[in-house]
Amino acid sequence: MNSSSAGLDRRRKFDNLVTVFHQDMYRYAAWLCRDKTIAEDVVQESLLRAWKSLDALRDDGASKQWLLTIVRRENARYFERRRLETVDVDDLTPSQEAILAESPDDQLDNLREAIYGLEDDYREPLVLQVLMGYSTNEIAEQMGLKQGAVLTRLHRARLKLKDLVQSEDALP
Repeated sequence: MNSSSAGLDRRRKFDNLVTVFHQDMYRYAAWLCRDKTIAEDVVQESLLRAWKSLDALRDDGASKQWLLTIVRRENARYFERRRLETVDVDDLTPSQEAILAESPDDQLDNLREAIYGLEDDYREPLVLQVLMGYSTNEIAEQMGLKQGAVLTRLHRARLKLKDLVQSEDALP
């Protein structure tokens, strides 16, 4: 196989990965960083890193987990290397003030806020299972934990989430 056909095969393999898993990568990044714009940056950096190390992917069946691991690491790198910009609330435009004035009033917004309120150790396995469809074995492998630890975290996450949602419902 000559180098141009090898390059074409590599590009096709990468294009297939992006087509199949881009939405999952974005959804996972958005849940990790809690910001759609940052999630887009994290996914772009992840795709660049995946392209550079595509030859390291030996098992096509592990593609999704490989890509999500890259997203998780890129998310951590993003927050290590960037200082988040602060905004003076007195300098906001009227449209920005309106966004701040919005209050979540339906159940979905309350549930999202409750999930965001969970500690990372509980939120991440819950998101991996519920949103991404991972098994507890896959979550354990991805997070470097034993399956029992994942089960415990999932159980505690659900209890904490239930308490958070019920306390929100109890507010006047």
